[in-house]
Amino acid sequence: MSQEKFTLSGTVEEADTGETLIGVNILIPSLNTGTVTNEYGYYSISLTEGTYEVFYRSLGFATQKRTIDLSRDQTINLSLESDTEALDEVLITADAERLNIKKPEMSVNRLSSNTIKKIPVVLGEKDVIKSLKLLPGVTGGGEGASGFNVRGGAADQNLILLDEATLFSSDHLFGFFSVFNPDAIKDLTLYKGGIPARYGGRVSSVLDIYQKDGNKQRFGATGGIGLVASRLLLEGPIKKDTASFLIGGRSSYAHLFLPLFDNDNVAYFYDLNTKVSYTLNERNKLFLSGYFGRDKFDIADSFSNLYGNTTLNLRWNHLYSDKLFSNLSLIFSDYYYGLELSFVEFDFDSGIRNFNVKYDLTHFLSEKVEMRYGLNSIYYKFNPGDIRPTTESSGINPFKLTDKYAFENAVYAEAEIELTPKLSVQAGLRLSTFNRLGQDEFYLYENDNPVTYDSNLDIYQKATPIDTISQSRSETIEAFANLEPRLGIAYQLSDDASIKASYNRMAQYIHLISNTSAPTPFDVYAPSGKYIEPQLADQVALGYFRNFEDFSFSAETFYKTVQNRLDYVDDADLIANNAIEQILLNGEARAYGLELLLRKTQGKLQGWIAYTLSKSEQRTPGRTPEEIGINNGEWYNSPWDKTHDISITAQYEWNDRWSFGANFVYQTGRPETFPSAQYVFNELTVPVYGPRNSERLSSYHHLDVSATWNPKGKEDKAWEGEWVFSIYNVYNRMNAASYSFGRNTDNGQNEATRLSIFGIIPSVTYNFKF
Repeated sequence: MSQEKFTLSGTVEEADTGETLIGVNILIPSLNTGTVTNEYGYYSISLTEGTYEVFYRSLGFATQKRTIDLSRDQTINLSLESDTEALDEVLITADAERLNIKKPEMSVNRLSSNTIKKIPVVLGEKDVIKSLKLLPGVTGGGEGASGFNVRGGAADQNLILLDEATLFSSDHLFGFFSVFNPDAIKDLTLYKGGIPARYGGRVSSVLDIYQKDGNKQRFGATGGIGLVASRLLLEGPIKKDTASFLIGGRSSYAHLFLPLFDNDNVAYFYDLNTKVSYTLNERNKLFLSGYFGRDKFDIADSFSNLYGNTTLNLRWNHLYSDKLFSNLSLIFSDYYYGLELSFVEFDFDSGIRNFNVKYDLTHFLSEKVEMRYGLNSIYYKFNPGDIRPTTESSGINPFKLTDKYAFENAVYAEAEIELTPKLSVQAGLRLSTFNRLGQDEFYLYENDNPVTYDSNLDIYQKATPIDTISQSRSETIEAFANLEPRLGIAYQLSDDASIKASYNRMAQYIHLISNTSAPTPFDVYAPSGKYIEPQLADQVALGYFRNFEDFSFSAETFYKTVQNRLDYVDDADLIANNAIEQILLNGEARAYGLELLLRKTQGKLQGWIAYTLSKSEQRTPGRTPEEIGINNGEWYNSPWDKTHDISITAQYEWNDRWSFGANFVYQTGRPETFPSAQYVFNELTVPVYGPRNSERLSSYHHLDVSATWNPKGKEDKAWEGEWVFSIYNVYNRMNAASYSFGRNTDNGQNEATRLSIFGIIPSVTYNFKF
């Protein structure tokens, strides 16, 4: 006769602030089982009747032990104190790591805000995106390049979420800073593969970031003053233990000193993070969060550029029962790009805006089965560009590129199941649909072919529209539907080792129209439709995971294919193009590689060594036997292909006053297309280029170090301050950002000129908290 089961559930918070904690391990060693808190700090586990020792453990906090007589359903809400002297540290650490070994989750990296703040970065500003690039499988375009690339994918193939709202740009100042204020971040998770079914819309990765809720106990402030940028975050209770607020701002100000050097250029950014949290009762919570950021870039009186993200999210957490948790979100997201060209007297505006409704439910069926299911609907408006003259004498006529509209919907279900004590499975299915809606002006082409091929010249050309139609927003131009299965399996070889495998299919319906290796603010997003197919990715991964006393080790290999990856015909004109389909061809992409990560998580010395060996390629064959395709239809290196990528990062806590950090990065140079010959025609020198991306920039590497000094140590005090001294690129490596080719006017010889952005950069920042 089976024993009756009861549910242990509750919320875990930080004692000092009332901030809910994500990913807290709730462990029952006698049953070799446990669970973790979700993104809102909630947990639930069903156990047979009995008395259990339950441990609550999270990195950076003292472990709590509770003896619970589970003879009825119980709600245990508790607070964890900041790490002092953890209870049974070795035992509980082993149990927590064993739980991670058992979970069918792979290709996932998590970084705490404390870890991010210890990594030395350029200009002394702690940076989420640059910290992610130290992980295996994650690279960037180099110094001064925006975005990041995951497992050989393009930057636009990453879904970036801030409190569930989509961000379309992740950087400030063309990649010098990220848009994320480290003081406002509670938790971040990067999914590189085995992506749960609750996520969709991108084919490469998901970066899921949650902001802090705000201190429910007392008012406080956190900030920093640096050489080029400063930040300040305020938080506190609106009503103690019930409601709280958070508001944080950052701004750079190096441009204020440029006039001292007779420099009229301007380059700065500012952003604002806000959040209000309100606990209605034990079963209902409300959150209102937002982000606003802008970058300003001016060159004298000729060029002015303003761009950035805006998000707003209203969320309602509701607990239907101890086993059923729900979250309803109403989300607004906007990306704006504005350009003013004074020397030709016109303005250019573009952007993408969406409205998103999400409803997610988590069902804790038993200690062996957890289910998630939900739905979401997104309405898009794409503004490809609006050109307006700024003076009456301007030679530019007003011109509005046709706005585009779309509607994306999805339903999903996923379950994590412990089949046996050694075998666990995570399975999910997502059904996504995409409707390209009517617009004011839509071109039709003969045979539905916007790109023609001239077999005599072996070139692709723009087709001439045969008709133009106008349709209302309620009509559908083209509709798509895709099933996206997900599967993850973990088999426990021992208490400290396991092998895992995963498969996922992802669909991406919006495309970044760009022919650069890294995103730029001038790039334009376009929806799938009659002439542009959605991207479909299939990825498989296999991994080995092992825990040691103070170390963890993982080795993963992956293979990914992408259908309908857009490629551009030679000499494509992407800017202010009202018929972008006339220069695009559907191709395919593939990426495969090996990722190794050795991480030390205990002791005075912590850090990791990451190595990635990978290949990323794409090709666009001819549509018919007579067409040559792009690059003669052969595979070529994608712009983000990096054969070798090595990252070493370490943090050493010497004593209460001094700690040190260092990281070293080495990457194979970025693929480029260089001229291989030239000829003279009508007294003009015309370069001849080789195959696409057949050459590379020189290898990219640098070493960074930092030292953090806390003048008063770490004893309790109202004001905490620290000085951070850092040196970026210690040995002054002049890494190539690009090469330009031209003729030396002195000797008449052709030559290549290397552009480097950063050499050695020392910096100092004062951080404070009260």
